Amino acid sequence: MYSGFGYYSGGTWMLFLFPALLFAMYAQLKVSTAFNRYLRVPNRSGYTGKEVARTILDRNGLYDVRIEPVAGNLTDHYDPRTKVIRLSSNVYNGSSIAAISVAAHEVGHAMQHGEGYFPLILRNNIAPIASIGSRFVWILVMLGLIIEPFLLEVGIALYLAIVLFQIITLPVEINASKRALAQLENGFIYDSELKPSRKVLSAAALTYVAATLVAIGELLRLMAMSQRRRD
Repeated sequence: MYSGFGYYSGGTWMLFLFPALLFAMYAQLKVSTAFNRYLRVPNRSGYTGKEVARTILDRNGLYDVRIEPVAGNLTDHYDPRTKVIRLSSNVYNGSSIAAISVAAHEVGHAMQHGEGYFPLILRNNIAPIASIGSRFVWILVMLGLIIEPFLLEVGIALYLAIVLFQIITLPVEINASKRALAQLENGFIYDSELKPSRKVLSAAALTYVAATLVAIGELLRLMAMSQRRRD
């Protein structure tokens, strides 16, 4: 019985979760490197991130979406609840290739919202459950291992929502980047700047792939722990 646990728990960690964590570190390094590199390269059009975002929004009839600055680095995001695009200072005021690429990506999310893009709607519906799960799942797991096995099962169910959220996030982010590149090509960047812009957006996408792999690995580990608890 102990050897079975060793296979599932140790095997999962060594064969899946640990490599996923290494990939997550690589992805984070890659996005930081790409962003910082092209943050120093001005775009030839001279547009700032705010100007690009506002122009694309107006071009697509999204006049009710506001743009606000937000503190931090790589903290850019679109809030569908308030219809606000929040851009970090390097992006909001910056006129680099990285700045306008990130700004256009966030506008891509606003475009998805305006069109009723189904994966985004699905992700937004799962988000509250995933948020609850992220706060309580490990408490439930700990109590399930010590006190009541049923609580471990509840924790796994909550963590499954986190995994689904990560999986659904992938097509949402990839689609937003495709929209961004299409919009940037229409009057914002030159052909020679398209490859650097794609590098910035592709590096960011890697972080979502890594987060999904880590989440799946953790789910497998929790399932192995549950099996051991039942045995």
